[in-house]
Amino acid sequence: MNEAFFASIAVVALAEVGDKTMLLAIVLAARLRAPWQIIAGIFAATIANHSLAALLGREVAGLVDAPWFRTAIALGFIAMAAWTLIPDRLDDEDQGFKHRGSAFVTTLVSFFLVEMGDKTQVATIALGAQYHSVFTVAAGTTLGMMLVNGPAVFLGEELVKRVTLKATRIAAALLFLLLGLWQLAALAGWL
Repeated sequence: MNEAFFASIAVVALAEVGDKTMLLAIVLAARLRAPWQIIAGIFAATIANHSLAALLGREVAGLVDAPWFRTAIALGFIAMAAWTLIPDRLDDEDQGFKHRGSAFVTTLVSFFLVEMGDKTQVATIALGAQYHSVFTVAAGTTLGMMLVNGPAVFLGEELVKRVTLKATRIAAALLFLLLGLWQLAALAGWL
């Protein structure tokens, strides 16, 4: 249980630095100037999105608990390592968004939609499949998201200037690679 929680925190926190949703948090903070509503929106969107992702991962793993499926999960982690090395940026059309309603609702909807198919959501699916614990994985991945996006909301552009995103992407890629190789080693009976 602790392994699933801490692995979920680490994987998502490292993958989130420089991710499109982190950049979205900075843009929302700069434009909406309502940090606590934005934090609450990020939290609610992440809980919903990552709970569904972890549930999907657990259910898929429960249906297909064969060695080939565990190999696919391991290879998925290795693919995530490569994907993490590709820097994210907000698309030009995302830069000019208009919002209606509260900062909370704007953030909730924006974050939930932007997170769909994002590498942290894919990682959450893989973690749910690996650890078979929706609550633990969703709690860990949500905490990982908040550890990165909370400071991004409050510190915004200053944070981006001081943290080298390239080094963080490399660390995240290494973590994904190690998780994938660990899974493959376990399947081969080396662990």
